[in-house]
Amino acid sequence: MSGYPMPPPPPGQQQQQHQQRSMGGFPPPPGVGGGSRMPPPPGPPPPGQNQYGRGMPPAPPGQQQFQQQRQQQQQPRQMGGGGAMMPPPPGQQIRGGGGMRGPPPPLGGPPNSAPMPAAPRVPPPMGGGGPMRGMPPAPPQMGGAPRPPPQQMGGMPPAPGRPMMPPPAAPGQSQQRPPATNPQQGGSLNQAMGSMNLGGTNGPPPPGAPKQFGGAPFQNNSQPQPPAPMPGQPRMFTPNANNIAGPPSPNKGGAGFQQQPPQPGAGFHQQAAPQPPGAGFYGHAPQGGGGQQQPPPPGQPQPVGQQPKMAAGGMPGAPGMAPGPDIFQENIDYSIQVPERILRLTTKYVPASASLAHQCKAPLGAVIRPLAPSEDEGGDVKVVQPGAAGIVRCKRCRTYINAFVTFLENGRRWRCNICSQLNEVPAPYFCHLDEEGRRRDRDARPELSQGVVEYIAPSEYMVRPPQPPSYFFVIDVSATSVRSGMLKSVAKAISNSLDSLPGSPRTQVGFLTYDDSVHYYSLKSGLTNPQMLVVADLVELFVPAPDDLLVNLQESREVVDAFLENLPTMFDKQTCESACLGPALKAAFTVTKHIGGKMCVFQSVLPSLGDGALVPRENVSIMGTPDEVKLLRPAMNWYKDTAVEFSRAQISVDMFLFPRAYIDVASLADLPKITAGTLHTYPGFTHEADGPRFESELCRALTQHTGFEAVMRIRCTRGMRISNFYGNFFVRGTDLLALPNCNSDSVFAFDLVHDEANVTSSVVTVQSALLYTSSEGERRIRVVTQAIPVSSLVSEVIGGVDADTVTSLLAKQALDIGLKTNLDNARIKLQQACVELVRASKEGDKPRTISGYAAPPPMQQHQPQQENDTKPIPANLRLLPLYTLALMKNVAFRGGTDIHPDERVHAMHRLTGMWVADSKHFVYPRMFSLHDMGPSAGLPSAAAPDEDDISNDKVAGRDRIELPRLLSLTVDRLASNGLFLLDNGLDMFLWVGREADSAILNSLFGTNSLEGVEMSQIKLQTSGNDFASRLQAIVSALREDNA
Repeated sequence: MSGYPMPPPPPGQQQQQHQQRSMGGFPPPPGVGGGSRMPPPPGPPPPGQNQYGRGMPPAPPGQQQFQQQRQQQQQPRQMGGGGAMMPPPPGQQIRGGGGMRGPPPPLGGPPNSAPMPAAPRVPPPMGGGGPMRGMPPAPPQMGGAPRPPPQQMGGMPPAPGRPMMPPPAAPGQSQQRPPATNPQQGGSLNQAMGSMNLGGTNGPPPPGAPKQFGGAPFQNNSQPQPPAPMPGQPRMFTPNANNIAGPPSPNKGGAGFQQQPPQPGAGFHQQAAPQPPGAGFYGHAPQGGGGQQQPPPPGQPQPVGQQPKMAAGGMPGAPGMAPGPDIFQENIDYSIQVPERILRLTTKYVPASASLAHQCKAPLGAVIRPLAPSEDEGGDVKVVQPGAAGIVRCKRCRTYINAFVTFLENGRRWRCNICSQLNEVPAPYFCHLDEEGRRRDRDARPELSQGVVEYIAPSEYMVRPPQPPSYFFVIDVSATSVRSGMLKSVAKAISNSLDSLPGSPRTQVGFLTYDDSVHYYSLKSGLTNPQMLVVADLVELFVPAPDDLLVNLQESREVVDAFLENLPTMFDKQTCESACLGPALKAAFTVTKHIGGKMCVFQSVLPSLGDGALVPRENVSIMGTPDEVKLLRPAMNWYKDTAVEFSRAQISVDMFLFPRAYIDVASLADLPKITAGTLHTYPGFTHEADGPRFESELCRALTQHTGFEAVMRIRCTRGMRISNFYGNFFVRGTDLLALPNCNSDSVFAFDLVHDEANVTSSVVTVQSALLYTSSEGERRIRVVTQAIPVSSLVSEVIGGVDADTVTSLLAKQALDIGLKTNLDNARIKLQQACVELVRASKEGDKPRTISGYAAPPPMQQHQPQQENDTKPIPANLRLLPLYTLALMKNVAFRGGTDIHPDERVHAMHRLTGMWVADSKHFVYPRMFSLHDMGPSAGLPSAAAPDEDDISNDKVAGRDRIELPRLLSLTVDRLASNGLFLLDNGLDMFLWVGREADSAILNSLFGTNSLEGVEMSQIKLQTSGNDFASRLQAIVSALREDNA
C-alpha cells in the first residue's frame, strides 16, 4: 500500500474477498500457490472507491497531481522478487516491492494525507523464505530477448495479462533477488499485506489483549512470555511451574501462531510473520520463510542478529529435533551434596566464562576418592537394585540419571544435566510430578535424592563372569633381604592377614620367590608341606604345574600356613646378593593373567639379572641442578611396557622396597603407577625398628575394601571439559581410567577447564562412575554426582575457594610439570599460582560493561590499586601462602643436594596419590605439645561428635581420642624443657628437650636423662603408667587417621 490507488477486483471476486477479510487474506488465483496475492485487474477504480472497492472521498488536488506524475514515471518492475518480466497490459501497473511505510489506513476510510513514518529495519531471518520488508525493488529488465515465462505450480500456464509468480523456495533456502536501488521499498503486495491487521481493527491490539491475526487468536497466550534478553546476553529458559512440556516447537500447532491448510474453494489462513530473536515464544522465531518480520513490541530491544537454531536442551539443532533455548535455568536442590570424604572441589562456584576464569586465577578441579571408607562401614552409600527398567541412562552421553536432572511433561521425559538431551522415561520407571515439578517418589529412590549411589550392575556390564579375589606374593630372597629381617616381617604380616582377606571362601593365594633363579611353590591341598620348583633358566622361562601355583585359600590353608612358617628360615644360608626381578614378574604374570587380582612385590636390591636389569646411575654432581630431573625419570621403558600388560590382564602391583643403597625407584615406580597400585619404601629397614610399621601397612593393603577389574569415567556439563587426570591409573582411550584394583585409599584428581567461551547453563554438573567387581563377586557401579553453581562474579568464585584442596591440586600439577621439565619450573608454578590468586582476591570484581557502558560491580565499588595493596587476604585464603611455602620446602620440590633421588621419587609418588587432608599434613606437619597436655588428652572425648572436631585436629581415631594442644611450626614454639610430637602422615618424630622433666622421661624411656645414651637402644614404652598409656592412645589414633 504505497499510496497509489488500485482498481477494484472483478465483480465475481468482490463477494469472495469480502468473505475472506475476516480471515486475514484473499483467495489465491487458480494455479498459484497459497500466500501469493492476485494482482489487481486492469483499469482504474471507479470514482469514489479505493482499491478494495469501498467508498472513499477524493484525494486533495495536490495529491491527485502527484499521483498522476508518479503513474507516468512508473516503469515495469519485477513481480514478487523473482518472477518473469512481461509488458503490462493497458491501464495496469506492475506492483514492485513497495513495502508499507506505516500502519494501513482504515478500510473504507479516507487515506492519510500526511506522510507516513518509515518502518524500522529488521534483519531477515536465518532460514529461507520469501522477500522481506525493507528490501528494495529490482531494477527493470534491460535489453535483450525476453525470458520465457516459467510454468506455475501444478504445470498450469499463467493467466493472460497476469505476471508470473516465482516458484516456492526449497525448505531452508532463500529466494534470490536482484540488487535493489531504493532501500525504502521491497517485497510484494502480498508481504506488505501480511503485516496489516485485517481483523477489523486498526493498529496493534491493546496491551493485555490476546494477539489476533485474521480473526483467529494466537495459541498459548495464557502463559506469560519471558522478558527479552539484553543485547549480547544469553537467553534464559526457566521451566514452567508444572513442567508439563519442554520448550515448544514452532513446527507444532499452538506454539505462538496458527497455521491451517487451504480449504477447497476458500482462502488460505495466512501464516504469522517471523518474529525477531527474543520477541517470540521463549525467544524463538518460527522456522522457514515466507512473509515478513514484525517489528519488536514496545519495551523490547531491537534485534541485532539471528541466533543459531538450538535444539531442546541447548544443543545445536539436528535433523528432526525441535529448536530449544540457548540456556536453561534449572531448579536445582543444592542441599544434595557429596560427602567431603569422597569429593573435594577447589571452589564452590564455576566461572561463567573462560575470560572470567582467567581473571579469577583460581585452579578449577577436584580431588575424588570414590571408595572412601565411612564411619559406619559404608552404610551411608545406598545400594540400588535396578528393576524392570534397568539402569536409566542418557541415550546420548550415557550419563546416569541423578538427583539434578529435570523431568518434563508430567514425568514422561527427563533432560540430561550433562548434554541436555531429552530422554524418554521407561514405563516401569514412570512417576507423576508434584506441584514443584519433582517426582513424587523422589525420596524413595536414592539415585534421585542422593549425591552418591551404588548400582548392582546387570549382566550387560560384565565382559566375563566376576573372578574370585586373587593375591599373589613375589618375594626377593637375596642375602640382603634375609639379613635385614624383611622375610620375617613379610611372613608375619601375611600370616596375620589371611583370616581377613576379602572374598572368603573364594579367595585364592600364591607365592613366588627369587634371587638369581625363580622359585615356584606348589600349594595343592592334601600336601603336608609345599613343594618348591626351581627354574634357573631366565631366558626360556617356563611355569611347572600351573594348576597348583594359585590355590583356594580355604582348601589349602594348612599348606599355606606351613610355607609362611618356614619362609624366614628357609634361606638362612643365602649368599646370593643379586635378584632377577624381571623374570620373576614374567613368571608371576603367567600364573595370574587368567584371573587378575593383586600382586605384592617385595624388593631389597637393585635388579641386575634377566629382563628389566638396571645399572646404578646415581650422580651426585647433577643433584640440585636442572639436570637432576634425569634421575627422576625411568631409565628404561621395560617396566612401563610390562605394567601396561599387567593392566590389560587386570593385575595391580603393590611394591614394597627395602633399599640399603641406590635401587632406582624412578624406574620401578612405573609398575604401581600404571597398574593403580601403591609404592612403599623403607630405607635401611630393620625388623625391630621398622617391622611394626611395615606389617601394619601391608595388613591394611591386603584387608581394606577393594574393587577388582575396575574402570572409571568422569563426565561434566557441556561447555566444560576434563583436561588432565592425576593419580595411579592407565588411560584407556581418551577418558577411561583403567584400574585393575581400586581400594579405599585410591585417590584421583582432575582439572576442569572451559571448553567454550561461555557456560550455557546456570549449573555445572560433574559425575564420576566407577564400575568394579566387589570381593563378594558382585558387579557394581558407584556413581558420584555433584552440581556446582555458575557465577559471573570474581569475588563469589574466589570466596568459595578451598585452600586445602587448591594446595593438593597445585601439588599434583607441579609434580607433573617438574617431571616434564625440571624442579625449578615446578617451584615457579607453585609460587606464581599463589601470587596470582591472592592478587585476584584483592582486586575483586572489576567494572563490568553493559550495553557498551561501564557499570560498577554489584554491592561494592572498584578498589583503586593503592587500596588493593593494603587490602587483607580473604579468610579462606589466609593459609594458602603458608601452604605454598611449605610445599616448596617439601622433599618432593625443594632444591639442594641433600635429597637422595630415591627418596624424592618416593615422596613425589606418595604426594600424587594422597587425599586432601593427608597431603596437607604431609606438606605442613602437625606438632603437638606433650609436656603440658591436659588431663583429658589421650582419652576418648566426652563431647558430642562434631564435624569440625576432625577438621580442627581436636580428636582422632574411631574412638575420638582427644588430642593435645596444636602448635604452629615456628622455632620460638620449641622449648628446652618441652616434649613435642611431630606427625606428617607418613612418619612421626618425638622431639625431647635437654631440660625435659625427668619424671616424664622415666615414664616414657625408663631413664631420667638421655645424655650419652645410644638412641638405637632407646625404646618407647607404651604402658605401665598413665602418661605412656595416653601417649600410646594418641599415636594409635593418629596412625588410624593416617591409614
